[in-house]
Amino acid sequence: MRDFHSDDFETLWRIDQQCFAPGISYSRAELLVYVRVPGSFTIVAEEAGSESASERAAGKREILGFIVANLNRARAGHIITIDVVPQAQRTGVGSALLRSAEERLGKLGCKWIRLEAATDNATALSFYKRHGYSVARTLPQYYPNGVDAYVLKKDLP
Repeated sequence: MRDFHSDDFETLWRIDQQCFAPGISYSRAELLVYVRVPGSFTIVAEEAGSESASERAAGKREILGFIVANLNRARAGHIITIDVVPQAQRTGVGSALLRSAEERLGKLGCKWIRLEAATDNATALSFYKRHGYSVARTLPQYYPNGVDAYVLKKDLP
């Protein structure tokens, strides 16, 4: 796990395109705003030990996923997106990213975290429930394709 570097951006955008359907995935401009907005941070998960000697010398490793989170002035956290490449899903990368973001938000004084997930995304809903998130409310037609979203919330200790 490491912090986002500006030269990661194109890779992160391509990962987002793989993880979400057109119309739900972010445009380059949208994702750029989210990683740059004041109070936000982006954590990148890299594969350890798999790079060649030349990649290692250049400081390049395969990016497996990332999470973008934000802390507002009221000390409420928001998970904007969490994306894991398909071949690394169900390997613990998403859980590690989520834990890293929660820990950072907690150190910043965050009291609770919220996020949105499509009501028809059973995989995401199961993942977040396993990590202690619960449904707080429903946002009708939240996504451009008309699908509703659940707002999920977790209180931090």
